[in-house]
Amino acid sequence: MKILKLSPSILILSVIITFGCNDNNKQKDQKANVLFILVDDLGANDLSCTGSNYYETPNIDRISKEGIIFTRGYSASAVCSPSRASIMTGKYTARHGITDWIGAKSGEDWRNNKRYDKLLPAEYIHNLSKKDLTIAAVMKEDGYKTFYAGKWHLGGKGSYPEDHGFDINKGGWESGSPQGGYFSPWINPKLENNLEGENLSMRLANETVKFITEHKDTNFFAVLSFYAVHGPIETTNEKWKKYKNKVEATDLAETGFEMERVLPIRTKQDNPIYAGLVESVDDAVGKVLNSLEELGLSDKTIVIFTSDNGGVASGDAYSTSNLPLRGGKGYQWEGGIRVPYFIKIPWLNVAGAHISYPVSGTDFFPTILELTNSSLRPTEHLDGISLKALIEGKSLPDRQLIWHYPHYGNQGGEPNSTIIEGDWKLIHYWEDDRDELYNLNNDLNERTDLSKTNIDDTQRLKIKLEKYLKNVNAVYPKRDLKYNEEMASQRHEKIVNELRPKLEEERIKILQDDFKPNNNWWGSKLTKD
Repeated sequence: MKILKLSPSILILSVIITFGCNDNNKQKDQKANVLFILVDDLGANDLSCTGSNYYETPNIDRISKEGIIFTRGYSASAVCSPSRASIMTGKYTARHGITDWIGAKSGEDWRNNKRYDKLLPAEYIHNLSKKDLTIAAVMKEDGYKTFYAGKWHLGGKGSYPEDHGFDINKGGWESGSPQGGYFSPWINPKLENNLEGENLSMRLANETVKFITEHKDTNFFAVLSFYAVHGPIETTNEKWKKYKNKVEATDLAETGFEMERVLPIRTKQDNPIYAGLVESVDDAVGKVLNSLEELGLSDKTIVIFTSDNGGVASGDAYSTSNLPLRGGKGYQWEGGIRVPYFIKIPWLNVAGAHISYPVSGTDFFPTILELTNSSLRPTEHLDGISLKALIEGKSLPDRQLIWHYPHYGNQGGEPNSTIIEGDWKLIHYWEDDRDELYNLNNDLNERTDLSKTNIDDTQRLKIKLEKYLKNVNAVYPKRDLKYNEEMASQRHEKIVNELRPKLEEERIKILQDDFKPNNNWWGSKLTKD
């Protein structure tokens, strides 16, 4: 397929694409099934098809090759709960109010983390609001059987998937990480333990296959939401060996971390534990894709694949590198918000096409509605737009994307609000009201701040950002009157002088032949050694 690069507002496709018109007409009055695959903390470059030479993801790659790749796909937040709420509601975080991961400390409670920061993070909503109609609720109203498997993290009892439009919930509750780990026995009141040593990702895939099989003769909307590749990262002995050997086959870099503003950040994809965890997700995705083929449903099922935020390069498990993108999960830069964003529509002849128009997690809601011949709900998905026109080879007007994160991230992110329009990206920092302006076309890794030289662009974007935040009554962080600059400086020196060397030691340790996390490899072996 010939690829032409046009303006950011135009579909990047060769004019020779016919979009399978005959097949499209067959689908015109039919309802398609939808399989929505959401991976937790998967970076934009964590797949073979998006540039990784280390991780192996042949099954996920199939979705990209058979579908459309949105090369400027963004999550609506750099952390999970806000991003997931935006997928469900079609609203930006400042509008639905879940601006941080649910469970994060805010206000004066933030001091309990002994971070010694200048601001007290804003308060935020801790449950997905019943006032916000979800995509699942709309699909259910339209006659779909709805299913959810895996990580939810959008509230506790009374705000589970079954409370927001899903008929069946397998594994979704308030926890944002896999309690008990990735191998049974795990702790999850919504997912019983069946087999000792069972892999959690494959179990969620099998639950999804079971649901699809039981509802193959009706229309279904299934969300497969992996807990992986969130920390704590775990894998099998076999997968660890495979990826340890891949590192040994190359020249191991002398260092694997460098200092970002707040924390060290990983600069190399050479963690065999994380690589094995990525592959286990790919194995599970393959299980579901194969089941669609075996059941004769591939030609009538839309498959969507994405992540809820960028890869974890700092904090948590320091799992991956997002380079050339700067930052990672929790960060305001591209590494924190760019994600894999694939949509496969089997009856359209657009396999492998690339679209560079900037798109957001908020866009899935209206896009799914249009692709399934359902009526749009413009009073609900207020910040999302349908991408159907782009998919069909048409253009959409230039737009702005907005992020609001009035918090400090566990991974090094700073309280900020951000706007992207075309190639321009403005980040406004709430600590000192400073701005950063980047041209993403010329400076993808965001190293050249143009805010002082492109004053007009800075002011123009800042005015638009402020207007949106005012219109949605955004909540902001407050100055901490007990801020201790000396304690903050001591904390930073400790990170530089103690944490970074420790991370380098751990990086080498897990690549040694005698590395062993425990007696049974996190429970991945049925019997202890």
